[in-house]
Amino acid sequence: MSFRTNVIALFVLSWMTFNACAAESPNGVDVISFSGSSLVGTTYTARDTIDIGEEADADARECLEDLSWEPTEFSVQCEAASTWRFDSLVRFPSAVDTSDAVNDRVALEWHMARNSQGDIVRAPAVLVVHESGSKMPVGKSLAFLLSRHGIHAFMIHLPGYGERRSEARSKSAASLIRLTRQSIIDVRRARDVIAAMPMVDTESISIQGTSLGGFIGSTAACLDDAYDGVFLMLCGGDLYNVLQTGKRDAEKMRRQMADEGLQGEELKTLLYSIEPTRIAHRLDPKRTWLFSGRYDDVVPLANAKLLAQAAKLTSEHHVLYDADHYSGVIRIPEMVKRMQDEIDVLGGN
Repeated sequence: MSFRTNVIALFVLSWMTFNACAAESPNGVDVISFSGSSLVGTTYTARDTIDIGEEADADARECLEDLSWEPTEFSVQCEAASTWRFDSLVRFPSAVDTSDAVNDRVALEWHMARNSQGDIVRAPAVLVVHESGSKMPVGKSLAFLLSRHGIHAFMIHLPGYGERRSEARSKSAASLIRLTRQSIIDVRRARDVIAAMPMVDTESISIQGTSLGGFIGSTAACLDDAYDGVFLMLCGGDLYNVLQTGKRDAEKMRRQMADEGLQGEELKTLLYSIEPTRIAHRLDPKRTWLFSGRYDDVVPLANAKLLAQAAKLTSEHHVLYDADHYSGVIRIPEMVKRMQDEIDVLGGN
């Protein structure tokens, strides 16, 4: 099956799951009558809670310090949604200044949790970190499905995507790696943004990332254990090895880097600065799940196992599907239901 075919299948499954879940009531008990449109123009105040704490391993400490920043208070604005598919666009400043005003204003698509009557409810939240596809179809579908399972879903637009696409942005391979650092920092700051939003159960804010989003999400989740649940899909460890041995998307990126003269030790050093296995031991193995495809040739299973081992995940928390990197999308409704169940357990429901 082609990637396009799988995305179409995912949207069909999303619609089926929506119909199956529409009659269910989410876990939230409080109900509010406002809509996403009523939030337009509203400003909230958020504050960074980043705290990397103690770390005995010197290499891990170096990685953490490079990905940390000075906490500050900042404003968050709610804007009108650009499409009916989500309820509100949440905007906030990146903690990283790249001198590109468009890129440095982070965007979250807020898919609000509703009950069977269509009322917005107080409920847990999940930050969705999308894949590398320019239109982010998997991330959007995941956010849609999560909201229909009674969870507030916030899908972040990573640097260079969606509302953050800027003509001024360099498209070189080296700049993409540097922007990955900004992505990790944005993803961590997004947790504090979500906590400032109305109707979010601040005792239950989790993160989900797929492929590129999984690499970014796993590293962000390691910084200071801020996310209550961590759900990763189609990602792994040893980024340099993934680029050297992975097929299709990985192979395309490898060729681009080689064409720009970025390879060997220089490439290895750049990738090591954002390598998730350096700090994966900081993940709580009881609150982390990794979903992998047995036949994934973009992020080979061997690399997925490296991340699982670094995070000390048991077989119960490293879920293997009979799928490759693309056909795995048809398992997303199943994964979303698993996420809902685990979030219920984490929240004590």
